[in-house]
Amino acid sequence: MRGVTRRINEIVFDCADPATLARFWSALLGAPVEVRDPDWATVAADPVLIGFQRVPEGKQSPKNRLHLDVEDADLLGAAAAAEALGATRLGDVIEDEGGGFLVLADPEGNEFCFVTG
Repeated sequence: MRGVTRRINEIVFDCADPATLARFWSALLGAPVEVRDPDWATVAADPVLIGFQRVPEGKQSPKNRLHLDVEDADLLGAAAAAEALGATRLGDVIEDEGGGFLVLADPEGNEFCFVTG
């Protein structure tokens, strides 16, 4: 579609407890949180907004189809800080010629990675 400029406005997580999950991500990223109501909360993770919406069903698959990569030069330090907030480490640091990454899960089991390089 020529001439059309689009950008990602928001990434939304389906979850059981929007306020709790938004506060986790807010603390992890050092970004402002807004809890609009029990069914909706957001984190202003500049340049994108992360939304959290309550859904009745739980996570259907052990593996996410989409995950966030969070840049941090100190993977183990970042993982320890995330674990103190309620994250779970899902593996060891993996390194290759492009950098490294470490997979974790947030308090509702959504995978994310700390990455370098």
